[in-house]
Amino acid sequence: MIARLATALALLAATPVAGQTTAPAPSPTPIAAPAAPQPGDVRVVIATAYGPVTVDLAKGKAPKTVANFLRYVDAKRFDNTTFYRAMTLGESAGLVQGGVKNRTDLIFPPVAHEPTSQTGLTHDDGAISLASAGPGTGRGDFFIVVGNVPTLDANPAAKTDKAGYAAFGHVVAGMDVIRRILTAPTFPTAGGPAMRGQILKAPVKIVTVRRAK
Repeated sequence: MIARLATALALLAATPVAGQTTAPAPSPTPIAAPAAPQPGDVRVVIATAYGPVTVDLAKGKAPKTVANFLRYVDAKRFDNTTFYRAMTLGESAGLVQGGVKNRTDLIFPPVAHEPTSQTGLTHDDGAISLASAGPGTGRGDFFIVVGNVPTLDANPAAKTDKAGYAAFGHVVAGMDVIRRILTAPTFPTAGGPAMRGQILKAPVKIVTVRRAK
């Protein structure tokens, strides 16, 4: 997952910013109540130490990936995990990653890959997607996109990562929380070559993840 994601995001940057590990703090925006979920969507609330993030999961478009995510939700296996990674790309895009971090006491078997070419979803601002090391390896780690990062989508013409990642929903409220995580301090050298500068100094606690009532 780490190396593939770094490669995909690097393709978006014509001139990477040397030494940059955090993006400038965004201007505050009014917090609006989320609209009603679309037909076929399942709404969940990710309660974090920074505040709640409401996500609509596209069950009708990505049924296997959504079922995998809900398996962790219903078993309460996301409780007391963290957002542990913040990857920025210039000033306009990036992602934050969280979940069970492949803890053997929390993970379920991997789920079949549902590419964006099949689901019609895309890695645009607020997209939630399944972290993986390749098609069919995704388990209980996920990431939320800031900005538009189409290089994470399936692309048969690409030289590498043709399958992309499995987007499976969108944040409908709480992107201010995600952007705050993205700008949190990171270790400048930790994480190895593919993840260097992306490990949060203070991982942000995921208190609970629950289906919305």
